[in-house]
Amino acid sequence: METTASIRQTVEEELQTARFIDVHTHLFKPALGELGLWGIDELLTYHYLEAELFRSSEITPEQYWALAKPARAHAIWKTLFVENTPVSEATRGVVAVLNAFGLPSQGEKALTEARNFFAAQQRDDHIRRVFEMAGIDQAVMTNDPLDPAEAPLWEAGTDSDKLFLAVLRLDRILEAWPENWRTLAEKGFNVDLHLSCKVLSEVRRFLANWCRIMHPIYMAVSLPDTFQYPEESVRAHLLEDAVLPVCREFKIPLSLMIGVRRQVNPAIRLAGDAAGKADLRSLENLCRNFPENNFLASVLSRENQHELCVYARKFRNLLPFGCWWFLNNPSVVEEITRERIEMLGMSFIPQHSDARVLEQVIYKWRNTRRTLAPILANTYTLLMEDGGHVTREHVRADIERLFRGNLERFCRLKPQ
Repeated sequence: METTASIRQTVEEELQTARFIDVHTHLFKPALGELGLWGIDELLTYHYLEAELFRSSEITPEQYWALAKPARAHAIWKTLFVENTPVSEATRGVVAVLNAFGLPSQGEKALTEARNFFAAQQRDDHIRRVFEMAGIDQAVMTNDPLDPAEAPLWEAGTDSDKLFLAVLRLDRILEAWPENWRTLAEKGFNVDLHLSCKVLSEVRRFLANWCRIMHPIYMAVSLPDTFQYPEESVRAHLLEDAVLPVCREFKIPLSLMIGVRRQVNPAIRLAGDAAGKADLRSLENLCRNFPENNFLASVLSRENQHELCVYARKFRNLLPFGCWWFLNNPSVVEEITRERIEMLGMSFIPQHSDARVLEQVIYKWRNTRRTLAPILANTYTLLMEDGGHVTREHVRADIERLFRGNLERFCRLKPQ
């Protein structure tokens, strides 16, 4: 490769043919039944679009939530796609999905046509088709052992599915122990509100039991911007004396997603969460104090991104991943990804979809490829201008490392 045009073409070709692992989603394998969301009504009532609806119409949250889901979807379609131009990242994503299936994206009748199309799909075949269209061959789920709808399905035994990898989610344990310890007690674990040595031992037994049930590739928790470690708190004791020991036992990382501010506007429910800048010295302390544990990390505040890169340079047991939630916009993704390459080389995971609705992976991974192509092309151009040599094999290996290899190594998905 000698010209900027040939570099860009090579990068685009390799990105299109590569198959990624989607390291963080809220999708579910078919064996978990109706937990998995898909179809046009789910796409339209995604909380990103709900937030836009309340900005672009006179409908109140109370009026909206009183509607059945099809009526809520129609209200969003009418407001954001008929009465307004769908130029935001979230609305444009719906347009991209409809276009991918050859469906219209304009006018009132387009919604009916989309509903008829998705109603005619067979779920399992549809999942495989969507994954192929998105260019992914595995999606990493988010699985909560204290979810009353999900846990019984795992306990009854579920079929393995090579398309989906499990993750043991810890939010209800670490962030809301006083409200959830009784669920463990009801399942036969000798726990109570107070974290005695015996209770911590039982929490470890609970987590180990679920590791054997789910075979998760990592544990995960979403944390507020106020997260601190060390501190004298229930969360800190559970983290240090229950979660991290079990992660070491099963040789799996802990994923920390830091910076969410829950329900700053509770009237709009899930759409009412916000972002805050965190003190990442907590992450420093964890990486230093527990060198035998691996930590995946994603931060929600743009202001924390540079600091995260600095810590990743200091601790090999820290792997930054993705541009999460409010950061998943091309202009911000570009900035973050360039910064990470400049500071970390290819030793990070650029993106995950965070998809809650199956078809979202189509537009989210399309956007990632489109955004990443000029970034990588510019990176290789600068290297060649400075006297380096870049081949198609280099490009292919780097893309494989970014979107597969780093995760597989860090989570020990392949024999070491």
